[in-house]
Amino acid sequence: MSSNRRPLKDVLIEVAAILQAAGIASPRMEARRLAGWAIGCDAAGLLSLDTLPPEAEPRLAGGLAQRCARRPLALIEGKTGFWSLTLMVSSETLIPRGDSETLIEALLSLRPERDAIGSVLDLGTGTGCLLLAALSEYDMAFGVGVELSPDAAHLASLNARRNGLAGRSAFFSGNWFSALRGTFDVILSNPPYIRAADLADLMPEVRDYEPVRALVGGQDGLDDYRRLFAQAKPYLAPDGIMIFEIGQGQEREVTALAERAGFVMTEARLIWPELSERSVLKLRQRIDPYRIEKPLAERSKLASLI
Repeated sequence: MSSNRRPLKDVLIEVAAILQAAGIASPRMEARRLAGWAIGCDAAGLLSLDTLPPEAEPRLAGGLAQRCARRPLALIEGKTGFWSLTLMVSSETLIPRGDSETLIEALLSLRPERDAIGSVLDLGTGTGCLLLAALSEYDMAFGVGVELSPDAAHLASLNARRNGLAGRSAFFSGNWFSALRGTFDVILSNPPYIRAADLADLMPEVRDYEPVRALVGGQDGLDDYRRLFAQAKPYLAPDGIMIFEIGQGQEREVTALAERAGFVMTEARLIWPELSERSVLKLRQRIDPYRIEKPLAERSKLASLI
């Protein structure tokens, strides 16, 4: 890219062409986002400019080089949107994806009354996306996020502060339930569910830049479901619900694991988001929200996992 000041339209065309040659699926959209990031303006601000400011040229060139190396755009920008929130992201966490918003939709369908939930637990919280989205909908709830990585737990706490939810949330570094006491009305989790043998097949944005510990769930992808089901009962309130994300094709295995742990699957829904063929890879195996309930002797009404 030339260092001469040039019309922004020409710059965007050039950046988009480079991105397309690098195999980026939405080059024009990403060119606009990279330019906005380099300049420090939003989409509306970008429309008001005729030329690329000279000081933005090296920043744009650097961001473009990173993206051509398949570094995720969200990591370059340092943030992403999820639900109604803007969240900071880092290489310590998975990048929140729109697919996972299905878990929040499922929660809202199960508990439509906004005062129906007092406590929420998010296991493997990452950026805090699931917990903070839930708290944004349930004003009376307090939430706890647990994350193996201390750096990720810190990032989640910063996201809570950024979104005005720090007073109703707490984040800890721990291994699933190990640091917890008490029971929760809702348990959320997007645990690792990729099979170890499938890691090499993931798109490079995921395979090379997101933490493997948050992706791979052992040889069959189910190791962490085994741990979660084995440990969950003492922490789930009598009328509580658990909402987990699972991978495509794991319905039968997850159901069997739940039943062996003393839960009863009462509902399963398979969601197929509209994704381009480039995105439909083994990592982006679609979300199966599951609804699970405790045995009748341990509940007064439906307790679920979606």
